[in-house]
Amino acid sequence: MPAVIFPGPEGRLEGRFQPASRPRAPVAMILHPHPQAGGTMNDRITMALYKTFQARGFATLRFNFRGVGRSQGSFDNGIGELSDAAAALDWVQSIHPEATTTWIAGYSFGALIGMQLLMRRPEIRGFISIAPPANMYDFSFLAPCPASGIIVQGAADTVVTPNAVQKLVDKLRTQKHITIHHDEIPRANHFFENELDDMMLSVDKYLDFRLSPDCPIR
Repeated sequence: MPAVIFPGPEGRLEGRFQPASRPRAPVAMILHPHPQAGGTMNDRITMALYKTFQARGFATLRFNFRGVGRSQGSFDNGIGELSDAAAALDWVQSIHPEATTTWIAGYSFGALIGMQLLMRRPEIRGFISIAPPANMYDFSFLAPCPASGIIVQGAADTVVTPNAVQKLVDKLRTQKHITIHHDEIPRANHFFENELDDMMLSVDKYLDFRLSPDCPIR
């Protein structure tokens, strides 16, 4: 889990990067929750997502947004953080220019940034969004959403309401040429305090499905 420092829009960004073990391996980038609520790249959900992609042989990066840890700059209400994510993806792709596909995964605020990045980077072929804050931010930028993915939500989440996420899922499912999976984890709150294993089981089942050679989603 090598520590890395790479250039961002406001100075250096701090990350942890697992290079791929084989040529043409896919790339995955994991985005952490809200910096002003204590979110960092070492958040337990961010770490769990990182480890599952790492175990599958992806070139995997997680990093601290500006102003978090050793990353320079200061919080920028999501605008600068989206620029950070784009710079981070550029950096990974410079190391693995032969990567076959790219995935993005994010938790809460990180899910918002990940889905915004999805709109700007056509090479992203799949996404995992954990508790995307659909009741706090306008997700209408997903018009149309360019890639298939999964949204996982806690049924007992009082921060990001399940109803708001269901409305987002319903809206995305009206779009053609993509498939949106949606899992609601019983009893889970916003932090999946006692249901992290259940949440990751959902993620891993989805990745098994998407990464299978027989998967109908491309």
